[in-house]
Amino acid sequence: MADMGVFRDAVSVWAAGGPGDPARELAARLPVRTAVLLEGPSDAAAVSALAASRGRDLAAEGICVLPMGGAMGVGRFARLLGPPGLGLRLTGLCDEAEVRYYARGLERASAAQQEFFVCAADLEDELIRALGVTQVEQLVRAEGDLRALQTFMGQPAQRGRTLQQQLRRFLGTKKGRKIHYGRVLVEALEPDRVPAPLHGLLASF
Repeated sequence: MADMGVFRDAVSVWAAGGPGDPARELAARLPVRTAVLLEGPSDAAAVSALAASRGRDLAAEGICVLPMGGAMGVGRFARLLGPPGLGLRLTGLCDEAEVRYYARGLERASAAQQEFFVCAADLEDELIRALGVTQVEQLVRAEGDLRALQTFMGQPAQRGRTLQQQLRRFLGTKKGRKIHYGRVLVEALEPDRVPAPLHGLLASF
């Protein structure tokens, strides 16, 4: 649904300090009922890929997947979209290290009752652990990034880190790579290997 993408863009402009009327008008016109707040576009790619693999059209269901451009935006987005603003149901993912920050931001936005699902380190870490490092390396090879990975792993800064830690860091070393692998890793998951936070999130709406 193209209009849901327009709504997402309008909300991003609003959250950045722009006018809110376009987002309000679209919310009134569209069947939007839930906003899924995610830290960045790689998380959004993973959530959208998992939904598609299960035959779900989130936009048609009134669910807007919204990358916030960083965890620091959760309070601002919650104020605009939650009970004080558009009155949408809020959910999403957060990293374990940011749980307290999310709790404070949601409480200040009168949205403390909204349910968020917690990743141990981040979603990439959850996906790597679910697939196993061997399969992730195979996927990197299949995507044509093996040489880049080997070069990265040979850097002095990577010595002493586990292979899982190296893979996680590698995914963030090039613009667009985390987004690309957010989809690739999710599409490689067996149904019973979906990480608990991602499974819980999708099952909640």
